Amino acid sequence: MVDNMYNYNDEELLLLSGIQHFAFCERQWAFIHMEQQWMENTKTIEGKYIHQRVDNPLENETRRDIRITRSVPVISKKLGLQGVADVVEFILDNDAPELETVVLEGRYGRWRVTPIEYKRGKPKKDDRDIVQLCAQAIALEEMLKVKITKGYLYYHEIRRRSEIIFEESVRTRAEDLASRMHSYITNNCIPRAKKAKHCSQCSLYEICQPDWSTGFGNVQKYLRETLYEED
Repeated sequence: MVDNMYNYNDEELLLLSGIQHFAFCERQWAFIHMEQQWMENTKTIEGKYIHQRVDNPLENETRRDIRITRSVPVISKKLGLQGVADVVEFILDNDAPELETVVLEGRYGRWRVTPIEYKRGKPKKDDRDIVQLCAQAIALEEMLKVKITKGYLYYHEIRRRSEIIFEESVRTRAEDLASRMHSYITNNCIPRAKKAKHCSQCSLYEICQPDWSTGFGNVQKYLRETLYEED
């Protein structure tokens, strides 16, 4: 775990959603969050459509023992991240440890706090969605002085939730990623490209040009094979 006793100030806060980009590809994150470059593709457009209802903070509701809040602003001075949680559910649970529950103004009992993030597609092989959800949980813990043990990722393609347990390894991973994001910002440094299978899924492929930027040796090879080939 990152031993981070430093609390970031408001001017240093980064977008929490960026940790998902960073876990997928550090270079993609830098293009979006450091150089403000972005290109839409079908996946990003579908993602925006799925979030339309979730992003309406006026659609909070109560279903018996569950209070559902949408578009909840979250901030963590420890991680140096701020953003919006898609959905946070408060579940009445008077039998839970006091450390894991909060009191809601004007409502009876003690309530568990559960963040839920909505995603297009289906569960991924990597941890990019998991660390984003975990960062939201860490922010909520900091804000509400509560321990959050789990959350959910709702995937539009399979139409169901995947339970995510916030184990220590997941928390450490989120803290490490956040720390590295701040390091790149502080040093004003763009990560080098690392060509991988996921490059073909990236909406910034044309901007990144990973074939050109993965090393000087590759550029030399390209020049030899493309520009200096004999007739």
